[in-house]
Amino acid sequence: QFTTRVVSCRAAELRPEGGGEPVRGFQVVLEDTILFPEGGGQPDDRGLIGDVPVLRVTRRGPEAVHFVPAALEPGAEVLLSLDWERRFDHMQQHSGQHLISAVAEQMFGFKTTSWELGRQRSVIELDTPSVTAEQVEALEKSVNEKIRDRVPVTVRELAADDPEIETVRSRGLPDDHVGPVRVVDIKGIDSNLCCGTHVSNLSDLQVIKLLGVEKGKKNKTNLVFLAGNRVLKSIEQSHSTEKALTSLLKNGPGEHVEAVKRLQSSVKLLQKNNLSLLRDIAVLIAQDFKNKPAPKQLFVLHRKEGDSEFMNIIANEIGTEETLLFLTVGDEKEAGLFLLAGPVEAVENLGPRVAELLAGKGAGKRGRFQGKAAKMSRRGEVQALLQEFISHQNPGA
Repeated sequence: QFTTRVVSCRAAELRPEGGGEPVRGFQVVLEDTILFPEGGGQPDDRGLIGDVPVLRVTRRGPEAVHFVPAALEPGAEVLLSLDWERRFDHMQQHSGQHLISAVAEQMFGFKTTSWELGRQRSVIELDTPSVTAEQVEALEKSVNEKIRDRVPVTVRELAADDPEIETVRSRGLPDDHVGPVRVVDIKGIDSNLCCGTHVSNLSDLQVIKLLGVEKGKKNKTNLVFLAGNRVLKSIEQSHSTEKALTSLLKNGPGEHVEAVKRLQSSVKLLQKNNLSLLRDIAVLIAQDFKNKPAPKQLFVLHRKEGDSEFMNIIANEIGTEETLLFLTVGDEKEAGLFLLAGPVEAVENLGPRVAELLAGKGAGKRGRFQGKAAKMSRRGEVQALLQEFISHQNPGA
């Protein structure tokens, strides 16, 4: 916590990170702050000004701008509280990135070109087209050895024109930077220009887990990692998943993969058999209709199980030169698929109206109109429409 004063407060809007309508609130500048504004690859802090939550902290030149939902009185003394859990997580990930980047460059000559501290995992972009599994393993071993060595991490400030800056690792300063330059040192390992928040000793990182590499931008490789408490949370989540799978699959964790492979093979075989049976059912349904002594001009069928092929087989077997077919598959009252087949002119006329009644979308050609339906509960209305159409076409029917 930290006591300070409000310098200014002005009305503003905040666009949520996940998109959506802007939130109305106020931009507040304080005499000083303990909340870090987003920058340098690190997200911003959260906290409270009094009992008012801080929803975002951004940098405007040398100032930190706090976005809050309620107005604060300029000149008022306020107590600023920091969300420590979020801050410490960011410290672990950011110091972890410095350590990984420094060791990757020392061991393999891989320079870091950018990095991102994500909500679930963090990513370091390395200036190399590839990183082998052996290099990832060696890098993980080395950084964790340095964590166990309890290496101190210190912060110092240099004047902007200090020649020592040339010896410090950096990706450059922001164009609007003013004042001294901040250097984060990992003793004997790294010196780096950085505005972010860090642990005071590598032992505070607890452990680093490299999750592997992904293809990055042109000739770049993304190295994915977790540090500190995120590793513990990941293990906890994996263990919970493992316990659930052990209960479902009725075998130990070491046999899970083989058990899932066997299940996949069984499902594929069942799906193949199911499709074969559906095709046979479609043919039988069509033959039954054709064998009736006086075939009707309208054929309507709904089946919960089925697909487009099932409906088209029925249409092919019955023939659509004289009969109008309305076929649907899926949930009886919610979403599904539909097919309208019959004489070309009739289908062209009725197809869009059928789709509209079913709150769906479709397209058609050569006497068939098919698509997706959102409201299968309206099938009765479609049937009434088709019956009325046939009656008008053939009043004596």
